[in-house]
Amino acid sequence: MKPAPFDYRRPGTIAEAVAALAGEPNAKVLAGGQSLVPLLSMRLAAPAMLVDINGLPGLDTIEAKSDGQSDDGVRVGALARHAAVLASPDVRRVQPLVSLALANVAHATIRNRGTTVGSIVHADAAAEMPVVLSLLDGSLDVEGPGGRRTIPASELYLGPLESSVRHDEIAVSAYFPALAPGAGVAFEEIARRHGDYALVGAAALVDGESVKVGYLSVSDVPTVVDLTGVADADLGEAALAQLDPAEDIHASAAYRAQLVRVLTGRVVRSAREGVR
Repeated sequence: MKPAPFDYRRPGTIAEAVAALAGEPNAKVLAGGQSLVPLLSMRLAAPAMLVDINGLPGLDTIEAKSDGQSDDGVRVGALARHAAVLASPDVRRVQPLVSLALANVAHATIRNRGTTVGSIVHADAAAEMPVVLSLLDGSLDVEGPGGRRTIPASELYLGPLESSVRHDEIAVSAYFPALAPGAGVAFEEIARRHGDYALVGAAALVDGESVKVGYLSVSDVPTVVDLTGVADADLGEAALAQLDPAEDIHASAAYRAQLVRVLTGRVVRSAREGVR
């Protein structure tokens, strides 16, 4: 099937891109296109206009900072490809959870073209990067007609494939706080085949007594559960008490619940073992 007809714009500045979006409420931003283009081809999305931001300068940056300041962390520009972020030793050093999760994103071909920020904005609860941003209390910087604003991860995801980024705003970068000294992280997912969307995935952040686990492919939105103070033997059941695993053609709710039980213990244990 071919996409429905649409207008195409390739602006040279962020201001031009924002103006194009503001002038057409049914416009979509095209960056990596690894989620959008298949939706267009299947006519599950039919925007009136595509605003291609690949010509915008300065949006492919990857910055990793860890010099003891409050803004230590990883900042990924909107056009930085998954593969480039994954290949960065600085990203792996400053916030290893980003690298651990990216290694599970689809296949190398997809990672070579897809963008980390694009995955975050797409707001797919089965994707890896939205839950990582949520678990780390990261944020997204967007620019619109009113200027630039920062959206905390806790305010970003509103529902299935729905974020709080407005139609006339462009996501310009995502920020992942650095891993604190004495903290540990881990990531694991179960998929039918390598590169498929996970049936269930879990990411853990352990910092002193604090234990938090984020889940993908369990709920309609990326979900983080606080398991601080829970005994190791009870971690899975405690997590399920705050989750409602969904059933679909890929897995039953009962099977997803069992994967939550198994993966929760695994990632918490791995995060503790990886404390640095």
